[in-house]
Amino acid sequence: MKLPNPKSEIGNPKSCSGAALLLALWALFLLSAMVIAWVLNINSRLVVSSNENRVLAAEAMASSGAEVSLSREVTPSSPNLHRHLGDGASYDVQITGECGRLNLNFLVQGEDANKLRILRQYLTVKGIELNDLDVMMDSLLDWVSQNRGLHHLNACPESDDYHPPHAGQLFSVDDLKKVCGWEDFTSKPGWDQDFTVVGNCGAIDLAWASRDVLRALPGLSDDAIDRFLQLRRGPDGIDGTPDDFQFATTGGTTVPPEAIAALGLNPQQFQQIQALVQFKGPVLHIVSVGKSGDVTRSVEMVVMKQVVPAGAPAGGTAVLAVGRPQIFSWKEL
Repeated sequence: MKLPNPKSEIGNPKSCSGAALLLALWALFLLSAMVIAWVLNINSRLVVSSNENRVLAAEAMASSGAEVSLSREVTPSSPNLHRHLGDGASYDVQITGECGRLNLNFLVQGEDANKLRILRQYLTVKGIELNDLDVMMDSLLDWVSQNRGLHHLNACPESDDYHPPHAGQLFSVDDLKKVCGWEDFTSKPGWDQDFTVVGNCGAIDLAWASRDVLRALPGLSDDAIDRFLQLRRGPDGIDGTPDDFQFATTGGTTVPPEAIAALGLNPQQFQQIQALVQFKGPVLHIVSVGKSGDVTRSVEMVVMKQVVPAGAPAGGTAVLAVGRPQIFSWKEL
């Protein structure tokens, strides 16, 4: 009988050590992968947390700038509207007059021919053709008219898909997007920059009106408008900065004689538009931009600061905002 070889019952030592090495390497690989995944997870959480902190800081800076702008001592050219703090945090605030825009409700109210002429002229300046202009104007008048039985000649007819509310007014500038005939105009970038529906704005504020808004007023030539804007904005060509020309105001919102002269209007010409214009009204449009690192957040609001005359140098009356500001809108972007 052949006896079994004792060595055959024992595994090859080299084979066993090789398998153990492979298992150890595999375990090390798994452990390394777990550690790397854990590190990446922690790093991603830190990145997300850091970005969230940046967003929160940017929002806080934008809100801070907005609060500063509401102070009664702050004017559009105040240096306090621009601040740079540590760790890349800052805010920049721009204050302009809301009433420098065309108040759509004011212009269509009562269908006053003189007011409607301003809106028609503005749309003409913007390149609207006559046929489209008639449709846009009449459809807008139909939209706000409270007389449901009245249909303007060139207005789009009502249908199952088109129902003017006849509410007597527009509740927001964006309502124009719903008015028949205004689709192309309201699809263009910046179409709403010269419009407002704030009830406290009526007459156009010459201290803030854009060139296109000024061109919509009767009796003003392009050359006179350009000279006026150059004077109003000062050397840097920007409204609301320290180098702006300081017109000698006489209190309230009366247009100063210097502004009338700069626009090239004689007393008779100015009388024709006097009821349609004002100067430095109390309703302001404020945009506060807060930054933290590369993150930006904004606060946009429309407010009214009550104004009273304050002591001023010879030749004019300074105007300071006093009392608690009335906020018409606050939008965080």
